[in-house]
Amino acid sequence: MVGRFWLHRLTRSTVLPVRHGTLGFRQRSTTSDELNRERSADPVYRAGPEHSEPLRLESQKRFAASIVEMLPKFISAVYIHHGHDVNSGGELVLEVPPTATVPVLRFLRDHATCRFRHFIDCCGVDFPDRPDRFRVVYNLQSLVYNTRIRVQTHVNELTPLESATSVFKGADWFEREVYDMFGVFFMNHPDLRRILSDYGTSYHALRKDFPLSGYEEVRYDEVEKRVVYEPLEITQEFRTFDFQTPWEHFPAAGGSEVEFFRLVKGQIVPDPEAAARASSAQQQQQQQRAGTASGASQRSPG
Repeated sequence: MVGRFWLHRLTRSTVLPVRHGTLGFRQRSTTSDELNRERSADPVYRAGPEHSEPLRLESQKRFAASIVEMLPKFISAVYIHHGHDVNSGGELVLEVPPTATVPVLRFLRDHATCRFRHFIDCCGVDFPDRPDRFRVVYNLQSLVYNTRIRVQTHVNELTPLESATSVFKGADWFEREVYDMFGVFFMNHPDLRRILSDYGTSYHALRKDFPLSGYEEVRYDEVEKRVVYEPLEITQEFRTFDFQTPWEHFPAAGGSEVEFFRLVKGQIVPDPEAAARASSAQQQQQQQRAGTASGASQRSPG
């Protein structure tokens, strides 16, 4: 029994691809030494740093080179973020075209040297000065090799992006958030609708050209007994600014008059000079308004 067992190990049947002729497979017997020799002919670079190497950045570089060699048409650029980190060797970043996001994500999930099967998140960044202003980033993690990778692409307002939900189900709500905040449209998404903003809004809040004050304000209407949206109305009465004494005048509570103060040695004292300047400026404005009104009445017929 022992002899038969070792004989079976030495002459086990192995399926190997045919390198010449038509496509197919052939069956032949190989010894364990031949099998190990064939396996060691081509080096395999797996994801993540090798703990036995003193320079872990080099292992990340070799893995990045192997990714570019296996996906030459899908990788636009590759670099290592935080490459000076001696503990992790940095984080690998892949730049891909918008049409290659799903194939690259599927390759990183299924390939034996990658196995990035943990979807962390999907986010967006806005660069208004670029033609393709939106950067969409997919962050993946390999629990087998204890490393992370970043896949990112760039699109504009009109370029749709293929949804990654066919590869990672967890990308559903993250892509909805990118669509809500930046306006990036994801094709073939199972439920592409807003997730943070209201459904009736027509703007995207995380774009750099979106104003800090927004476009609408929300309040509860006691008459209609519901929340209503109204155009934004910012009160202008507190926007007067004195460039000579910017911190010395405060609006008086309960009235429309303004009292001027000065901060002296930590104490707030009245400032008659600022009050006089404000009074003279107000008088000049009233005179200008009166002159404009009189000129308009003289020009009007009858």
